[in-house]
Amino acid sequence: MEKKLTAKEIRESFKEFFRQKGHKIVPSAPMVIKDDPTLMFTNAGMNQFKDIILGNAAPKSRRVADSQKCLRVSGKHNDLEEVGMDTYHHTMFEMLGNWSFGDYFKQEAIDWAWEYLVDVLGLDPDRLYATVFEGSAEEGLTRDDEAAGYWEKHLSSDHIINGNKHDNFWEMGDTGPCGPCSEIHIDLRSDAERAAKPGRELVNHDHPQVIEIWNLVFMQYNRKADGSLEPLPAKVIDTGMGFERLCMALQDKTSNYDTDVFTPLISAIARLSGLEYGKDVKVDIAMRVIADHVRTIAFSIADSQLPGNAKAGYVIRRILRRAVRYAYTFLGQKQAFMYKLIDTLIESMGEAYPEIKSQRELIMKVIKEEEDAFLRTLDNGIRLLDGAMAAAKADGRTEISGKEAFTLYDTYGFPLDLTELILKENGMTLDHKEFDAEMQAQKERARNAAATAATDWVTVGDGEPEFVGYDHTSVETGILRYRKVKQKKGEYYQIVLARTPFYAEMGGQTGDRGTLTDADGRVTEIYDTKRENGMAVHLAKTLPADPAAVFTAAIDTDARQATSCNHTATHLLHYALRAVLGKHVEQRGSYVSPDVLRFDFSHFQKVTPEELKQVEHMANEMVRRAIGRDEHRNLPIAEAQAMGAMALFGEKYGDEVRVIRYGDSVELCGGTHVDNTGNIGMIRIVSESSIAAGIRRIEAITGRAVEDAMDSLTSTLAQLAGMLGNAPDVVAAMRRSIAENADLKKQVEDYFNERAQAMTKVVLEKADMVGSGIRLAAFSGPMMPEMVKSVAFGVRASSPRETAFVAATVDGAGKPLLTVMLTDDLTSRGLNASQIVREAAKAIKGGGGGQPGFAQAGGKDAEGLSVAFESMTSAFK
Repeated sequence: MEKKLTAKEIRESFKEFFRQKGHKIVPSAPMVIKDDPTLMFTNAGMNQFKDIILGNAAPKSRRVADSQKCLRVSGKHNDLEEVGMDTYHHTMFEMLGNWSFGDYFKQEAIDWAWEYLVDVLGLDPDRLYATVFEGSAEEGLTRDDEAAGYWEKHLSSDHIINGNKHDNFWEMGDTGPCGPCSEIHIDLRSDAERAAKPGRELVNHDHPQVIEIWNLVFMQYNRKADGSLEPLPAKVIDTGMGFERLCMALQDKTSNYDTDVFTPLISAIARLSGLEYGKDVKVDIAMRVIADHVRTIAFSIADSQLPGNAKAGYVIRRILRRAVRYAYTFLGQKQAFMYKLIDTLIESMGEAYPEIKSQRELIMKVIKEEEDAFLRTLDNGIRLLDGAMAAAKADGRTEISGKEAFTLYDTYGFPLDLTELILKENGMTLDHKEFDAEMQAQKERARNAAATAATDWVTVGDGEPEFVGYDHTSVETGILRYRKVKQKKGEYYQIVLARTPFYAEMGGQTGDRGTLTDADGRVTEIYDTKRENGMAVHLAKTLPADPAAVFTAAIDTDARQATSCNHTATHLLHYALRAVLGKHVEQRGSYVSPDVLRFDFSHFQKVTPEELKQVEHMANEMVRRAIGRDEHRNLPIAEAQAMGAMALFGEKYGDEVRVIRYGDSVELCGGTHVDNTGNIGMIRIVSESSIAAGIRRIEAITGRAVEDAMDSLTSTLAQLAGMLGNAPDVVAAMRRSIAENADLKKQVEDYFNERAQAMTKVVLEKADMVGSGIRLAAFSGPMMPEMVKSVAFGVRASSPRETAFVAATVDGAGKPLLTVMLTDDLTSRGLNASQIVREAAKAIKGGGGGQPGFAQAGGKDAEGLSVAFESMTSAFK
């Protein structure tokens, strides 16, 4: 039997083929994208080349190829709900790709794709189909006869299929580079199936065995804001081949999950769960979901993206929780277990992607903590759902409201499908229409808040932007291009300068602010500087009167200096943390502004006060030494690492990097820094906390902010001393005051308890026998809420059977409160305190609820108390 290529061999063969075609093989960019406001995740191989494709940067190599890790779970590429259901959708996948930036075009791209698939890999050419763009009358575009002509050298005419604009015209976004594409599909069906129905009839019809494996994109147009197309000055080839699908074709499988990309993971899941893959459809889906999702989660964490409650972190948490929910429901996993799959993943992919191997401990700790947390959420959600079902049944309903289900989903993270499953088991249903309306309303709110529209760029000057801010705080410059951006909050302009001293937000450092001043002294305020597609984009509320003028671009030097002090301080703290805590400490994120610095780092336990003091003292000792900045620009990355500079996982570095050294602190960094550490003045750590499993956060201040903090502290101590009679020993005086306060508090508590006991005795003495042998204790009048609750439970303790307590009270502010307490035997007879109090609350224009045995409701109208009181007492008559 012919030996099939393994996934590792297939990946390497692709790289080697294009290396021989003159391509530079580049490493995969991180799957999580930083410093690009338009995209959270790498969803295609071209993402790391966007600035080249857009013409914002010159390519260092005109031919490149790689294997890129990608993630598609948001935006128009959203396959999440299909993952696991079929054989070929994934969240994370690998994309094999080759690019040409103004070099070769359609002929070479098509000929080499055919050569690799047929001559190198040995795929059956009779099983291959190619699609070409059929043209679009509304766009004024004709059929891509050029691409079709090149395919005719390799394929018969019945294997070349016209494709519409949706399938065969690729666009980066609403505007920007675009062009026709040519997809390569493969028919993996049996010979009998192929004889019965030609593969061409199934191309692009979602057949699981007639699938696209490679897309060759021919970028030759630029889409403008008005929808029109103009030719690109430099044409681009951008190809992307689904690695997992290619493995399926080459290993004679009918499912991606049956290839050696996934089988080790599925085997491990089966072993850990004690279940067998291939016996039960629901179990199989769950195993596929987990096998897919654990890869996404592990690689995201390795790229420094932790699960969280916002943006990219929320997406990763949602994927993780989806996997936990499948394990919980279909594999019977009530405890964390996904983290145990990481060693299997490392065995499969650690060689190609060493970041998951080096980050093993962190990945496992984060996943386990997230699993444990969500399992607790599931338990809480089930209790809340039980309460909602009980309330519905008490009201005679078999359906819970869509609002309740949406609250469970949106606020508590409880999956909708699990809600439906539990309802079904209890003979109940959900108001889907109301749930969908709530979901749509939330989407509309999010869409309206994020809606942005931009005009086309208006070109003013030629050339590429140049950053000179390491050496200059003001320069003479001109505008290269600008555009207007409209958002819900208002309008602003994005301006690109020929030469700029403004640092654009990147690497956790906020962007510079400052001014543009023309020769007539007219000033345009620059309120922020962002980085977009590799460019520094200056944000201004207004456009200069004459965009073609010569300007002086000047940054706010005070803000820059404060930011630089904070940025350099993060380097010194990083060095000190590694020296004090150990070499396992690595930067996991930072935020640097003029006002504060935040530094996240890997460490698996709380940093003690003594350790924090050591770190702070070591960093400040480096400040006092006034160590000069040793800066190396455009240094080959190998030389930088030889100097001791660490490359951080999750960051994308070019062939040449910038190194910043202060003594023994050596970092790869593109941010701004002080001339010498003495400029910092002083570093003060203000907090240390945990932000995730194995990730700690330090917040600190420097320079003038430390002075301000010391002034504030001194002032506070002086005020405390004054409040304590200017005692010479403030601490001792405070201890005495606290002790005295504790004694007074004890006296108040004793009085409160005595008062509650007396009130309990009074209401019980005045209790009446009503209904079928129920002892009803009632009170109406002024009483504090805390007292009402104590009396209610005092009544229950004193008379634990056949007793009810009702109260209609007002507090010192005149706010009404209704209270109902029932002993357990009364709730067993069908009485419900929550139901009684909700009905009575209508009289005080309020609402509330609680448990069957105890419930309270507040309201707005105290004048309705007598009616409410009558409503509650009549429930027992």
